[in-house]
Amino acid sequence: MTLTDEPFAVEELYIAMQPIVDLMRGRVFAHEALLRSEAPSFTGPLPILQEAVRSGTMGTLGRHLRDMSLRACPTTPLFINVHPSEFDHGWLVRPDDPIFAHDHAVYLEITESVPLSHYRLCHSVLREIRSKGVMLAVDDLGAGYSNLKYIADLAPEMVKLDRELIAGLTTDSRTHKLICHIVRLCTELGAGVIAEGIETQEELEAVAAAGIRFVQGYLIARPAFPMPSVNVEAIRGVRPASR
Repeated sequence: MTLTDEPFAVEELYIAMQPIVDLMRGRVFAHEALLRSEAPSFTGPLPILQEAVRSGTMGTLGRHLRDMSLRACPTTPLFINVHPSEFDHGWLVRPDDPIFAHDHAVYLEITESVPLSHYRLCHSVLREIRSKGVMLAVDDLGAGYSNLKYIADLAPEMVKLDRELIAGLTTDSRTHKLICHIVRLCTELGAGVIAEGIETQEELEAVAAAGIRFVQGYLIARPAFPMPSVNVEAIRGVRPASR
């Protein structure tokens, strides 16, 4: 299968998996599916997505990537990124879309730019998808401008804190106080919190002290295919504080 007018074939694409760990239980909670490429002209996922948007094939590509993601991760809940332009296509709401065939929970990850630029369409599509059991994760909270109101509007099951908030985090910092309040707010709104981009033991212990239960990052496991093993020594004995 080759995408029309694209300088790459889908056979050159693959899905890497990165574990999301539940610190309360000390084990893998889910995996995030991340696009990777073996095409020599593309060094990362962003140029591929930009080219798919340019050529009008993002809807087709997104469906193919979701199918690849489910095949790569048959045994755990799955987080799948959705490009904003996919809300302009009808693939996501088709009853035969791969997200409705997974044996475990599926979370669609969207960034806050989606409801701001596609507000009505986004809500309509998400409402139909979620009525069929698919859940929502808001990605990149803390990356640049953050509109907390739309977390209340969208009522996601999960919120992911961006690496920008986590980098260099310590328990005695002002950012840590901010994160504690964000965790409390999300909890009151019924959303779990995932800290992504964990790269050091100090960052891991700081987010746990803030009451964050779910974590993801290079310290725990780098994205890989097949699914990588978790750094059990890093998470051993680290548990989220009660708040």
